[in-house]
Amino acid sequence: MSETHTFEMTLAWSASSTQTLPPDAAFSRNSVLAAPGKIPIAASAPAAFGGDSTRYNPEELLIASLAQCHMLTFLAIAAKKRLDVLKYEDRASGTLGTGPAGKMQMLEVLLRPRVTLAKGSILPDVQAMHAKAHANCFMANSVNFSVRFEAQMDVAA
Repeated sequence: MSETHTFEMTLAWSASSTQTLPPDAAFSRNSVLAAPGKIPIAASAPAAFGGDSTRYNPEELLIASLAQCHMLTFLAIAAKKRLDVLKYEDRASGTLGTGPAGKMQMLEVLLRPRVTLAKGSILPDVQAMHAKAHANCFMANSVNFSVRFEAQMDVAA
């Protein structure tokens, strides 16, 4: 497998005749994110920053990226251990605030994965598996803020 991989996205923003334009503070922050062959994503700024709360914002997408990367890495580890994973859920959250340099930045992301294994499964050391997933998650290795996890594991009844 190659040591480098390139990923591409497009972002499109354009003003309509019914909205105000920059520099007016009420200009639209709405955009569309896309990648070849994939469903477009309606995006905006967070509502607190003048965006549309019905669209995904960069902060949510960053949190989603970290949660999905952790899940995919965890599932790869589970597959190697031959664990029958039935369900994986996460209630991830992130905190945006003023960083040490005095600029707004993501300060921390907390992942709360809950994994359900098939009945009869022997519960492995869930913290060790999630720690390994975290250590090998490409996205967590790419950010300069804390990404923590509080994991739970269940066996189906």
